[in-house]
Formats: sequence, structure tokens, C-alpha cells
Amino acid sequence: MNYFADISPVTTALLTLALPFVAFLYQALLGKRAQSGIIPAIAIALSALFGLLTFVEIWNYRTLHIQTDWFTIGNKTFTVGILLNNLTALMLLIVPVIALPVHLYSRSYMHGDKGIHRYWMYLSLFCFAMLGLVMMNNLLLMYIFWELVGFASYLLIGFWFTKESAVQANKKAFIINRIGDLGFLTGIAIVYSQFGTLNLVELFGSDGLAHQAISSDGQWISPMNTMPAGWLTAAGIAFFIGAMAKSAQFPLHVWLPDAMEGPTSVSSLIHAATMVAAGVFLMATLFPLFNETVLLVIAVIGTLTAASAAYFALAQYDIKRILAFSTISQLGYMMVGIGIGAWDAAIFHLATHAFFKCLLFLCAGAVIHEMVHLKEKSQQDFDAQDLRNMGGLRKYMPKTFALMALSSLALSGFPLTSGYLSKDSIVISAFEWSSTHRAVYHIIPVVLIVVSILTAFYIGRLIFKAFFGQLRVPSSLTAPVHEAPKMMLIPMFFLALWCFFPIFSFNPLSYHHAWIVDGLLDQYPYATNPIAHLVIPVILTLGALGSWWVGYKWYVKNEYPFNPQHRLIQASLKQGYLNELYTFVFVDGTVQLAKICYWIDRNVVDGIVLLISIVILRFSTVITWIDRVLVDGFVNLVAKTAYWLGNVFRHIQNGRLQYYLFSVFFVVLIGLVYLIIK
Repeated sequence: MNYFADISPVTTALLTLALPFVAFLYQALLGKRAQSGIIPAIAIALSALFGLLTFVEIWNYRTLHIQTDWFTIGNKTFTVGILLNNLTALMLLIVPVIALPVHLYSRSYMHGDKGIHRYWMYLSLFCFAMLGLVMMNNLLLMYIFWELVGFASYLLIGFWFTKESAVQANKKAFIINRIGDLGFLTGIAIVYSQFGTLNLVELFGSDGLAHQAISSDGQWISPMNTMPAGWLTAAGIAFFIGAMAKSAQFPLHVWLPDAMEGPTSVSSLIHAATMVAAGVFLMATLFPLFNETVLLVIAVIGTLTAASAAYFALAQYDIKRILAFSTISQLGYMMVGIGIGAWDAAIFHLATHAFFKCLLFLCAGAVIHEMVHLKEKSQQDFDAQDLRNMGGLRKYMPKTFALMALSSLALSGFPLTSGYLSKDSIVISAFEWSSTHRAVYHIIPVVLIVVSILTAFYIGRLIFKAFFGQLRVPSSLTAPVHEAPKMMLIPMFFLALWCFFPIFSFNPLSYHHAWIVDGLLDQYPYATNPIAHLVIPVILTLGALGSWWVGYKWYVKNEYPFNPQHRLIQASLKQGYLNELYTFVFVDGTVQLAKICYWIDRNVVDGIVLLISIVILRFSTVITWIDRVLVDGFVNLVAKTAYWLGNVFRHIQNGRLQYYLFSVFFVVLIGLVYLIIK
């Protein structure tokens, strides 16, 4: 232990980053000869260890910033380096600690897959990219790793590339994230134009350029440059667009449900601590840049995202899609936390959500794993992820049921869970924030309360339909399904520990005592409202209990009162028809535009070209006639005249004296006639 205590946090941080990259290189070089996943698992375990050491050395103790020159353009030198503060140290801990159980789980879940060697390679690259993103010290390097995270997710979502749905899903994720990346790049350009640097410490340190800049009288003034104040808002919105795509905010969220085409273990990592967390981390890092307009936009979009995703989750039947919309909704909560100025609460919810959402997906993977086995053993054709084919699984998978119920309680924000603390931190902060504004701002906390109750309802619906009642797939087998293998259960039990409150706070009822909140924000942006701290948790808890009672009667007692074909239910199932809208506007619109352009090309452009060619052809015909008849005729006339005169004068030169005398006489005669006429 003394040896580890003597290691520099910079060294441990670099090792945390380097080990997954070494595993990636190992898998890439050995290819199909490395299928066990032992090396990537060992690498991520050591990465988690060094991440923990980095966290212990940095958290509430010091901030480290090291850099070295990278390249120079003109008189501007760009540096490469790392920044270690409370926020980055927390992420360096969460990412590998979440990735470790996913690696262990995958050894059993992905066993026998023909492309398993590629899976380990992509997974290691994914972890390396996310770790690099959270520890880089400037926006340019963050952007590079931001793109690498997107590329790795593209590979993982389309891992089963022989499935057309997986290919379409990874292309969809890639294209939508390129939209966000363009926003990120635009924000970088604006910031560099204003401040002349992309270094995070120089920009956002306690006495950084962003804090020194002022915005008044229509001007955005920094020590380096002056721009119209609108560019400050433009920069914030541009960065937020990048986060909207990466963290699946409305209306750029449509790629995330389709990303479920990848392996479930991949979904757990994407939804827990890597790709979707990147946008929230970016917003927290850039928080000093945002003015009130940008923060309000973030809060409104986050609220809309949370509400719409919760509505879409209500009628889904695919077990993974329900969890996907749940992730989108919780990301909306995190964005609201950013927008109301409580970015510490957003990061707190990111941390707790990482563990219980990872557990939810791994539990779903265990259920799917066994339903696939049932499908193979019974030789039936059914969708192993459809809740309508499940039921009664708690009798066969009691441990998975208990673990999924626990993580569902955390997702619902039930007391004594970590989710209770982090969700309350956002909802209560939203109420306190709205109390300092006009009455209309209270819409945001009210919507968040409703969304929390809906969250409890749809996750309860999932539990009731999957684990209660009777198995809906007919089977003659005595034990149609059984408990997941130990290699899958052990990582799930590890994640379950993080669903309880003591990991994050010894006070189960107050998020103010959480060590994450205490370590991220020095001063809370608004006054504490004791009534809100009492009333809102009671409303959320009673609302969750009420929603579960309703769900039990509807889905276990079979007292469902609605027509499944009702347009509101169908709108929920079809995600508000957003995909159809995007297909109509962008896909079909692009096709129609292409057809119009094709018609214009064939009829207008080609017609004009054809007309011009006909005119030129006719003109060339006229020119040819003039050249042949007039020009060539005149030239030929001169030639013939010369020829004739030549013949005439040639006969004179015949050596006869009388012809010469006649010629002299003729010339004299012409001269006399000329003199007479003159």
C-alpha cells in the first residue's frame, strides 16, 4: 500500500487510460487467436484500480494540470495534456468500475459468438475513448476523443453486422451524432475566436478567461477579443447541440432506442457510463460559459426529453427499448440539473444512474439469454425480447428478479436507494430554482414530478409483465428457463451494492450530505426550501406506490381498461411517430429533392444544353456556307482570274516580233486613252 501511495496521480491517471488501449492493441494484433477476453478483463480491472488510486489522491485534495507542446501554427502553440480535478477524477473512477462487471458478464453472455474477438477489441477501444475524453485538458483533444467514442459506439451497435437492423441502427447513430459533432466543432471555433485558446484551465479555471469576460451593451468582451454578445449564446447552443446528440436529447434522441440492436452488454455500457454520459460531462465542464438564455434552453429541452421519453416508454413491449427510453428520460433529468445551475446534482444523478441502469440492462440481458435458450430448446419462433412472451420468470429466476426489482426501485427514486437521493437533488433543486423566477417556471419541477411517477409506472409494468403471472410461451419443458450463470450473476450482485444509499451518503433522506454533491459545487446557486425537501419526496414516493398498485391490477390481475389500439397508446408505441416524421421530411424529402433535381437536370439543364447545341449547329451550318460559297468563292475567283491572266500573258511571251509590237501598241493605246479621259 505504501508503494501505491507513492505513485503520482498523473501516473495512475495515465495508466487508467493506457491499459484499455493496450488491451485494444492486443486484441487487434492477435485477432481470432484471442477470444477468451481475459486480457481485456484484466486490463479494465487494473484500470479501475488505478482510477480508484487517482480518485483518492485528487478528490477534495488537489487539482493537477500537466501539459506539453503539441504543434505550432503561426504564433499559436497548441498543447496536449491532462486535467485532474474532482469532476475528472470521479469519471475516471466510474467508467472503469462500470466497465469491469460488463467485461466479466460478457465472458458468459457472449460465449460462443463467432465475432467475440472483435467484441473485446471494440469494447477496449470504447473504454479508452471515454477515459481519454474525461481527462483531456483542452477542447480540441476532447473533440478527438469525442469522435472516437462515436466511432467505437458505431462498431459496437453494428457488431452483428449480418443483421440488417443492426446495420441500419449503427448508421443512424453515426449520422445523428455527426449533426451534434458539427455543433461541438462550431462551439470550439467560436471559443477560439474569442479567447485565442482551447485550454480548459485557461478558459474555465477559477480566474480563467471565461470568468473575466463580460457581456453587456450588446458586446461579449474578453481580454483577448470583443464580439457581439449573440456569439456567447451561439457558442453555448452549439456545444449543447453536441451534447444533445451524444446524450440523446429531444429531438436528436431517436438513435438510442435503435442502438439496442447491439449486444445487451454493450447497451449497458453505452447507457451507463460511456457514450450518453459524455454529453452531460461536457455540459458540466463548460458550465461557466453558459449565459441565462443557454441555461434556460438546456432546462427546457431536458424537461421535454424527460417527459417525451417517459411517455414513449409506457407502451413499449421490447424489454431493452423500455430501458432505452428510461435512459433518455433520466438524461433529460441530468440536463435539467445543468440548466438550473445545479450541475453537481446532474453529475450525482449520472453517477447513481450509471450503476442501477447498468444493472437493469444486465438483468434484462440475463432474461433475454434464457428466453433465447427456451426458443432454441422448444424449437419455437418468437421474439425473446418481447414482454408479451414472458411472464412468471420470478419462479425460475428469483435472483435476477430480486436484482432487477432493486435496480427498478433505484430508477424510481424509492427511499433508501441511491436513485432517491440523486433524483430528489434535481427535482427539489428545480423547485427551488423556479421559486426565484416567474410562476411559469414552476412547470419544469411539476413536469419532473409527473415524469418520476411515470417512470415508476413503466418500470413496474416491465417487472409485472416479465416476472409475474404465467409464462406466455407454451412449453412442455419442466423448467423452461433457469437462473443466469454465476459469471453473469456475480457482476450483477456487485452493481446491486451501488444501488443502496450508504455508498453515496450516510444520510438516506438528504442529498446535501452526499459526498459527490459536497465535492463538486462550492456554493449552491439558490436558497434551500425546507418544505420542498419534505413535500416533494413524499409526493414522489406515494406516486410511485400508487403507480405500482395500478400496474399490478392492470398487468397481473388482468384488469387493463384501455384499448391497445387507442391512438395515444399507438403514439407511445411508435415514439410519437418521430421516426416516420424524420423519414418523411429528411429521407423521403431528400429522395423527392433528388428526383426534382434529376428532372431539372434532364429537362431544364439538358434542354438548355441541347438548345444551345442546336443553335450552334445551325450557326455553324451558316458559317460553313459562307466559308464555302463566299470566302472560298472569292478566293477561288481571284485564283482563277490570276490563272486566266497568266494564260493570257503567257501567250504573249512566244518569241514572235509582231506579238511584242502589238503588246507595245496596246499598252500605248491604253495610256493615250487614259490621258484623253483624264
